[in-house]
Amino acid sequence: MKIKSLGRTGLKVTEVCLGTMTFANQCDEATSFDIMDVADEAGVNFFDTADVYPLGGGADKVGMTEMYVGNWLKTRHARDRIVLATKCYGAMGKLPNDSGLSRKHIISACDASLRRLQTDYIDLYQTHQPDPNTPIDETLRALDDLVRTGKVRYIGCSNYPAHALSDALWTSRLNHVARYDSVQPRYNLLFRMIEDEILPVCRTHGVGVIVYNPLAGGMLTGRYNGQRQVQAGTRFGLGEGRGEMYQKRYWHDEIFDEVDRLSQFFASCGKSLTHAAIAWVLQQPDITTAIIGASTAAQLRDSLKGVGMTLDADELAACNAVWFNLPRERDPQIARR
Repeated sequence: MKIKSLGRTGLKVTEVCLGTMTFANQCDEATSFDIMDVADEAGVNFFDTADVYPLGGGADKVGMTEMYVGNWLKTRHARDRIVLATKCYGAMGKLPNDSGLSRKHIISACDASLRRLQTDYIDLYQTHQPDPNTPIDETLRALDDLVRTGKVRYIGCSNYPAHALSDALWTSRLNHVARYDSVQPRYNLLFRMIEDEILPVCRTHGVGVIVYNPLAGGMLTGRYNGQRQVQAGTRFGLGEGRGEMYQKRYWHDEIFDEVDRLSQFFASCGKSLTHAAIAWVLQQPDITTAIIGASTAAQLRDSLKGVGMTLDADELAACNAVWFNLPRERDPQIARR
């Protein structure tokens, strides 16, 4: 497994990052431990979580994913060998200041994450999405304070459009405070919008790119071929509207058709669509690492077989054709332009 620098920093991370959003919702603690064990044994040194996880699990489960990760780190004596990333923004309670990117919420959210993760520092602390109600300089100054006190080593952002990332980078430079050294956008064969603006900004400014959804919520595993009914317990059947969000992204006839075509193509090559989809993402030159999640240890073990696979010219052409074959969608979450 390749080791890469996170953007322009000296922090070294594996080309695969373990995603933990399923922990405490789609899988219990024992299963979560098994998944983390598989990742650790495979040499994955980068784990990503968020204080608001598990998504779709209900208000009573918020924070439990971090607790599972913290318990595993302590039990396995793994803190020093794992680059630990988490995020803040989401609602952690019902009070007005229990969410967002204000100084008040960021500092309290970080302290709470440290307690749940059972550690005294976070390697990469990320803002989960932009906060239109808080000035970016307030957010960055709060994050800079966390870096200066040693609670956080590096900062990053997730789900930021190019203009918001550029504004944040300029604000950090202007005010001489810590800057976002990574961005975490959605990216896969079915969704490549970041190539237009986000990736050029990251390339220019040395920002690491940590992509999520490389398997499109499981769509690119081929498991839904021939299906049109959403199954309970899958990413597309999550509660609290999360399943509907994934359905808007990927549950469309045109996408099913392209996935079926690609699945048949790789079957004729004697290869798995799951492995090919992961290999395609990892072969893109601007991608630092891809977040791979799972709901079982066996599922993760299989997905990791895509690491190290090299796609030839014909296979790359088949993968690249998917994006250009898809129509311009109606929903902005899945639009190409």
